[in-house]
Amino acid sequence: MEKHVVFLVALVCTCLVLSLLLVQWRHIHSLRVELMDLELRVRELQRGQDRGQEEGQEGFCCSSHTCCGVAEQRSFLHLVPALTQSYDERDLTVLTWALGRSQGAGLQVSGETINVTREGLYFIYSQVLYSDTTWVMGHVITKRLEGAETKLMKCLKSMPSNVSLPLNTCYTAGVHFLESGSLLELSVPRKSAELILSAHATFFGIFSL
Repeated sequence: MEKHVVFLVALVCTCLVLSLLLVQWRHIHSLRVELMDLELRVRELQRGQDRGQEEGQEGFCCSSHTCCGVAEQRSFLHLVPALTQSYDERDLTVLTWALGRSQGAGLQVSGETINVTREGLYFIYSQVLYSDTTWVMGHVITKRLEGAETKLMKCLKSMPSNVSLPLNTCYTAGVHFLESGSLLELSVPRKSAELILSAHATFFGIFSL
């Protein structure tokens, strides 16, 4: 009787081991199949990239119907603050900018304004660090074109109640279509506004999409 029990226990253990081995084999087989499929996909992507590079070197035509074997660089301007000008009659403080970084054509900076010479979609961004005791501060991005003014973006920020350290930043960004000849200006709708003119804290930028 004891031998029969031992035999049954050994048989059950053997079956369990075989079942575990079978499960592991199936799992390993599934992993191998997935790995092979992944390798095939990587090879297809590499072949596609190689074909794209070859076509680019030959000079293919893009959807814009212009030959672009060499990708066109996107134009951008990143401006840093130079000084501020207060206009009492307009109750405005306007920033004058210096060039931080730039690339491409179609964008120019001149004092207080960005001049857009090539129409298209643009991403515009700005940040101002305020040190004013007024309870709410903010700035406006204005577009001027052929005598007309359009407020593109506004940024408002509550200032700290602790007047001994009135510091807060306001950041805004957006995408806009700009016509050739558009002039962009950043202004604070408050005369003699107190701002921190540091390049890492106050800036104005734009790049083509």
